[in-house]
Amino acid sequence: MTVAPRDPDDREAPPEDGAATHAHGSFFGRRKGHKLRSHQADLIEHLLPRLALDIAGPPPADLTGLFDGCEDVRLEIGFGGGEHLIAEARAFPATGFIGCEPYVNGMAKILTRIEAYGVGNVRLFAGDAAELLAWAPPQSMRRIDLIHPDPWPKRRHWKRRFVQDATVAAMARLLRRDGEFRFVSDIEDYCAWTLSHLLRSPDFLWTAERAVDWREPWPDYTMTRYGAKAEREGRKAAYLRFRRV
Repeated sequence: MTVAPRDPDDREAPPEDGAATHAHGSFFGRRKGHKLRSHQADLIEHLLPRLALDIAGPPPADLTGLFDGCEDVRLEIGFGGGEHLIAEARAFPATGFIGCEPYVNGMAKILTRIEAYGVGNVRLFAGDAAELLAWAPPQSMRRIDLIHPDPWPKRRHWKRRFVQDATVAAMARLLRRDGEFRFVSDIEDYCAWTLSHLLRSPDFLWTAERAVDWREPWPDYTMTRYGAKAEREGRKAAYLRFRRV
């Protein structure tokens, strides 16, 4: 397991007043945070437009056309500082990666990593993940990752969790047969919630056969800074994998 370098602040901090709320209701997160450094602001202004997905028009027939020489496409929803996404993009250069993150500081951090490592197989979407899921063509992705999402622990906020019946169905539409949805969280209630929603879907099969299959990360998993913090504080994460049938 690789532990990614830590950043000075965590994306998973409680959202500020004015958290982004969308009609689809699937992704809620703060859009602004700490003031950007001058170079980060420059990357937002000049690099992000070259990598950003425009979903105002119809999607391409095949999402691999968004990348040069890529055979498959994967999506990470809410990538935070981008540690996991960039590690995966560097490890699998023949795969195209789409990262979705409405939090401006997270977008600035991943742009810094993209520039530093010269990563060319990443495209970014700074908006509501549900809108991206609705836009993308069917059976266009090999894998979707949701790693340490905002848990929204209060019952009245559960409707704000990304995992809902509607989003499970939307992911099933996009994933190819034998594709995967992978979920990581150290919040026991959210893990149980996710299991409940995925197990009642006819489109997914939980791949775990033994306890170790969900108690330990999959091979070559890149630990995020939030995951490292959770482990230091004694919170154990669950690593759930669901195969599209």
